[in-house]
Amino acid sequence: MSQEADTPNLDFAGTTPYEDYVQADVLTHLQHLRSDDPGEMVFLVTTQVMELWFTVIVHEWETATHALRRDDIPAAVAALKRSLRELEALNASWRPLAQLTPAQFNSYRSALGEGSGFQSAMYRRMEFLLGDKSASMLVPHRGAPRVHAELEKALQEPSLYDEVLALLARRGYAIPASVLQRDLTQKYEPSPAVEKVWTDLYSGDESNELARLGETLTDVGELVWRWRNDHLVATRRAMGSKTGTGGSAGVAWLEKRATKNVFPELWTARSHV
Repeated sequence: MSQEADTPNLDFAGTTPYEDYVQADVLTHLQHLRSDDPGEMVFLVTTQVMELWFTVIVHEWETATHALRRDDIPAAVAALKRSLRELEALNASWRPLAQLTPAQFNSYRSALGEGSGFQSAMYRRMEFLLGDKSASMLVPHRGAPRVHAELEKALQEPSLYDEVLALLARRGYAIPASVLQRDLTQKYEPSPAVEKVWTDLYSGDESNELARLGETLTDVGELVWRWRNDHLVATRRAMGSKTGTGGSAGVAWLEKRATKNVFPELWTARSHV
């Protein structure tokens, strides 16, 4: 009997083509629970999902930095806009954890041991691309040579914002040499001269591709700020002001982070337009 035309092929010699591409069997067997609490599964899977989103976002921002380096603003903006949808999905990852009570979190918190989110290498690469550099954050990864080498490379390379400012300088805008030639391994610090450049761009034609680039970066910055605040709120609900896992300052450290804006002059310039 002939197979109906609309019947999918169900017979494969090995694993399915879907499995070969997605590696679903690998992904769904990476959950090695360390407690008997049923809530640990959602905590672990949500954290693993966050790591996957970090990986995608790093890919998009590195794509954007390479495009900016070759003066391809449309390609850079396209990658940044893709990352906006990905940041929204990343931020939504807090929802399964946002209602954790202290008792619920404490039921499996000890399973984390000294593990803490600030030890995430891929998240650190995100932060480095945003210009939030710190050589000390490589220390936890000394025991993983490949990861350490990738982070060291990211520390020494221009951030996304560095590439934007270099592009503005090539376009004739007055970006100071002290900004263009700064030590790239250090955290980016705001510059009044850079603020003036953004003020002038925002005071002109809003359809200018550089002004649109600035607004796309601002969208990214807003979603990063929301990520940090959602992290703060979820942590505050789950553990109050106790010391964080891994010996971090917990909520106090997150509160400090939540007050910081990435791409700072894009925000301060608005007061002068």
